[in-house]
Amino acid sequence: MNSGMNESTGVARPTPEEDGELLARVLRGDERAMAVLFDRYSKIVYSVSLRVLRDTASAEDVMQEIFMQIWRNPSSFVSTKGSLGGWLAVVARNRSIDTLRRKRPSEQVEEMNLASACNLADEAERSILMERARAAVKVLPTEQRKTLEMAFFDGLTHSEIAEMTGDPLGTVKTRIRSALLTLRKAFQA
Repeated sequence: MNSGMNESTGVARPTPEEDGELLARVLRGDERAMAVLFDRYSKIVYSVSLRVLRDTASAEDVMQEIFMQIWRNPSSFVSTKGSLGGWLAVVARNRSIDTLRRKRPSEQVEEMNLASACNLADEAERSILMERARAAVKVLPTEQRKTLEMAFFDGLTHSEIAEMTGDPLGTVKTRIRSALLTLRKAFQA
């Protein structure tokens, strides 16, 4: 059996000498050699990064960083430490772990207490209800709307409204009652 063959795929594995020659060419600025290195090892780097990060975009970023590091400093690989593929897998794993550490907050967001003077859920619900009330009041007949506004927003009594408008007290009460029934129906819908 040939030691340079991958038993599972039957494809020849690059020898350390071949990788060394490619790195030497990269050191001289040979873009084709860099393309060969990328084609040969990008799957390993990407798969290790993806396994750690579980995010395709982050794994692609790590892969790009690693190959840019090789392009800028191909002598960073020391052949006595093992194969280039193995070294790249370790670098990908370490760089991915570093990426995770930078992204993760020191405390989980669910566990973090945020100080707030009010209950945000209640405020949001209140805001929604206020918008619904404004919309419902806008569609009331003019006389009902004006009478209702005088009673609730100006704080006037039924008698005071009757005095100000010159309308009979019974009419004022009927308008307010009709307006409230219309609003109730709008909120139940």
